[in-house]
Amino acid sequence: MERGAGPVKRFDPRTLLPAAAAWALAALFLLPYLEMLVTAGRPAGELRDNGYLPGRFDWSSFTAVWRDTTLGQNLQVTLVVAGGSTLLVLLVALPAAYYTARVRFRGRRAFLLLVLVTQMFQPTALQVGLYREFYALDLLDTVLVLVLANAAFNLAFAIWILSAYIAAIPVELEEAARIDGTGRLGALWRVTLPLALPGVVTAVIFTFIAAWNEFIMGLTLTTSPDRQPLTVGINNMIGAYSVQWNQVFAASLVAIVPVVVLFAVIERHVVSGLTAGSVK
Repeated sequence: MERGAGPVKRFDPRTLLPAAAAWALAALFLLPYLEMLVTAGRPAGELRDNGYLPGRFDWSSFTAVWRDTTLGQNLQVTLVVAGGSTLLVLLVALPAAYYTARVRFRGRRAFLLLVLVTQMFQPTALQVGLYREFYALDLLDTVLVLVLANAAFNLAFAIWILSAYIAAIPVELEEAARIDGTGRLGALWRVTLPLALPGVVTAVIFTFIAAWNEFIMGLTLTTSPDRQPLTVGINNMIGAYSVQWNQVFAASLVAIVPVVVLFAVIERHVVSGLTAGSVK
């Protein structure tokens, strides 16, 4: 070995089996998406062929779904609904979670239990009541009705998660900040919120994905094709007598991209939030 050279890494056979299992599991999860990509690239005349790979790839299905369907409007509606409902949930859940974590008021346990019980209700079972309520408010067939409905169904989970994270943060940190002259809101913003960032990110991820994948409320509360979310728009592409599966899979791949980008962006904030909470 040359002088000054670093240590030589030796192959450890004990890591081969876990690595192979991890790669096999990753391939298993990616296989359906690969099938979607291959089907999206099939020409319309080869959709019923038995071969796995098409004779030639035709990516015109991606342009066709933008040109011939309302996919662009549906994508815009879903982005607004998912982003708006997530923001609304955070604005309501953060103060509620902070209060329930810091103040021991009468009925606190009953309130948290009620919050947890509301997660057991399926949106399908409440559609009639929601429809009548939003009909009375003249909000049907609007983007706002989807924002409010999705925020309502995801608010309880966000309060529960954030309350648990904030309760685990020592209250002495806030008291020290208030002794230094910081008010209650300043202590919440500068001390508690950075330490609870992993919980905030968790609430954001679950709320955004739940609103992004929601189907029943979008189908029930909206009727105009250009005001419906992406899930309903893709479902509308399945006709009664014929289905262009290459276009359906192309639209499904388009629907996956924003969620993948969200995870790629938020993963960094999860790590930075954990490290910031350990040193502040």
